[in-house]
Amino acid sequence: MKIVLIPGDGIGPEIAESVKNISQAMKLDIDWVTFQAGAEYAQTTKEVFEPGLVEAIKKYKWALKGPTATPIGTGFRSVNVALRQQFDTYANVRPIRSFQGIDSKYENIDLVIIRENTEDLYKGIEYMVNENMANGVKLITREASEKICHYAFEYARINHRHKVTAIHKANIMKLTDGLFLEAFRSVAKNYPDIEAQEVIVDNMCMQLVLRPETFDVLVAPNLYGDIVSDLCAGLIGGLGFAPSGNIGDDYRIYEAVHGSAPDIAKKNIANPSALLLAFALMLEDLGMPNEAQHLRNALASVVEEGKNVTLDIGGTASTTEFTQAIIEKL
Repeated sequence: MKIVLIPGDGIGPEIAESVKNISQAMKLDIDWVTFQAGAEYAQTTKEVFEPGLVEAIKKYKWALKGPTATPIGTGFRSVNVALRQQFDTYANVRPIRSFQGIDSKYENIDLVIIRENTEDLYKGIEYMVNENMANGVKLITREASEKICHYAFEYARINHRHKVTAIHKANIMKLTDGLFLEAFRSVAKNYPDIEAQEVIVDNMCMQLVLRPETFDVLVAPNLYGDIVSDLCAGLIGGLGFAPSGNIGDDYRIYEAVHGSAPDIAKKNIANPSALLLAFALMLEDLGMPNEAQHLRNALASVVEEGKNVTLDIGGTASTTEFTQAIIEKL
């Protein structure tokens, strides 16, 4: 099958190569169709996407994306946000699982953050009231809120999880977050077998640091989901092990959560784990759960041994050596 591959900026091409080598070693029937996107591509072409990228995703429906850089304060909007809105990938799914061998204050973390992916402040509706005042519109709709809550409860049921927690700030934002919470309560009534919980976002951050083991599936509007998912990545040692899936009714785009790390680009020292775990998520959704688990087990084994791991997790191995060690485990 054909799958679109977007290597991205910085370390993106190096970790994308790791995925290609591992998929070949696993003898998977995948033909990668590669397109460029991001800040580096824009610098030379003045275009954010390579021509044909959008059409290819429309045609093949599945994509894997490396990290892309976004200018801060000026320039084009996020490639990630643009793709999510273009293809209505309304659910951002981020599993957070502990790895043995990673220096972390926590063990046995197993959470899933499900983030609404198309609206909220990420809609990008901003304007200048005057030269000294800017305004951003927080857009929350009942339709999108109910859809993401349904997805979260269905995910919990299918994956034999027992609790869904809504993250909100409805005590202050009574209309916008209040609408999200109202949608959550309405949907929860259809899932009496799954515990429904509501936690205010600032309290949620504290609770995750104090007792993360008490949570299971978290569902949140776009902004809170983005912030909390990075916090949760910190519970397992950082963004280097945080994959993400952008799920829509017709299209799916999987990616590493971390940035493009331009300071270590082209040095062959980047950790490809997050993109490999995103690839495992994709394999699972493609109906290859055994292959997905095989890849996760091989990665976990290499990390736990600690002999052939990259600099960020205490080793001296190159990206290539780390990848080869995983292939040998496979």
